[in-house]
Amino acid sequence: MNAFAPGRWWRRVRPGTLRGRLALLALVTTAVWVVLLTCAFNVVLSGRLRAEADDLLRTRAEAAAATVHVGPDRSLTVREPADDRALDTGIWIYQGSRALEQPSATERDRRRADGLAGRGRAFAETTGPAPTRLYALPVLAEGRQVGTVVSAVGLDPYRHTARSALVGSIGLALLLLAGVYLMTRAVVGRALRPVAAMSRQAARWSGHDTDRRFGDTPRPAELGALAGNLDELLDRLAAVLRHERQLSAELSHELRTPLARITAETDWLLARSRDPAQQKAGLEAISAGADRMRTICETLLSDARARTSEAPGRCALGALARDLAARAAHELPAAPPVTVRLADEESALTAGVSPAVAERILAPLLDNARRYAAGHIALECSARPEGVRVVVADDGPGVPDGAREAVFEPGHRAHPADGHDGAGLGLPLARRLARAAGGELTLEPAARGARFVVTLPPG
Repeated sequence: MNAFAPGRWWRRVRPGTLRGRLALLALVTTAVWVVLLTCAFNVVLSGRLRAEADDLLRTRAEAAAATVHVGPDRSLTVREPADDRALDTGIWIYQGSRALEQPSATERDRRRADGLAGRGRAFAETTGPAPTRLYALPVLAEGRQVGTVVSAVGLDPYRHTARSALVGSIGLALLLLAGVYLMTRAVVGRALRPVAAMSRQAARWSGHDTDRRFGDTPRPAELGALAGNLDELLDRLAAVLRHERQLSAELSHELRTPLARITAETDWLLARSRDPAQQKAGLEAISAGADRMRTICETLLSDARARTSEAPGRCALGALARDLAARAAHELPAAPPVTVRLADEESALTAGVSPAVAERILAPLLDNARRYAAGHIALECSARPEGVRVVVADDGPGVPDGAREAVFEPGHRAHPADGHDGAGLGLPLARRLARAAGGELTLEPAARGARFVVTLPPG
């Protein structure tokens, strides 16, 4: 492939830092303008110098023409002025094509001046090492040209001035570009210094102090937006770390009981010989403990995947409540229906948790309500100053007064014959999720049935 293909050269010279790229961009932009201005300046200067040379030629020719006298026979006579130096600085006076006066000049200039005799007003130039510009001014008598005055001036001083101006403007442009590049790098570096400091602080906080935030300290608008985004990133990182710690704690806490039972049953079987009935009972206990451990792991890991699949965000509880009610009617058509009531507009019923977390909090409450309700389940959502309130109520037998807090303990079952096929983690897990999200799950007294109240932070 061609190493100088379009775009490849830019990748080779493009700086690796933002400061370098901004400085290079400013340099290129300034260079374009400086080149345009330098070219325009030199073009205008060259035109002005040519105009000055032409003005000088006209002035000399008119001064020389003032010394020419036209006789009655149309003959020309040159009156010598007091100071005849005007006729010695490149002035030819012709009558027709015959030179009456001519200065000391090169053969090339003389031939060029002879060519202008009798032609009227005209300019001409000679080329070579010492170029000359000439001007022909006709001498008139009764409206007819009887003679010609030709003035000449050397162009070397003008061209030297133009070249000096060109070199000076190029040098000044180079100095200006160097100054712009260095100044831009310095200014951009100084402007980016707070950004680098904020980046270092965010990196340090993310590793050692996840509770620190930039907050609302007055900053420029751009840095204020950056600080807000970094705070949000640190919030999400802290939530992920909190979820990881919570998962580890939940696994450790929930697996302790079934693991202890398996260990005890195994030791009991190995301690001495048992009859077949005792062995069968021990093995069944071990199997039940292993099955409970599997259920616990599946429940907690499923919840962990649901919580970490997306960062904590916002959830429209009205839409989620209707979706849960529709799924309940589809999955368990024989169960009592779920009536959804929204006490406020849906825009006000937005919780500051992800939909997955909100569903994991409400699902166990609806499962219990479907299991115990006699014929009616209500799911009510309302907005409160402290957040969004969700009530799951049923018309079942309710929870005994002495077991109101026990239902939130891992593994607790209200009655052995209630038919619960889980591991007793639903309500405890729902409460821990609610508290981890900054909310709460409580059981309120009710005239009939159970009334679970979930409070979630506003979104």
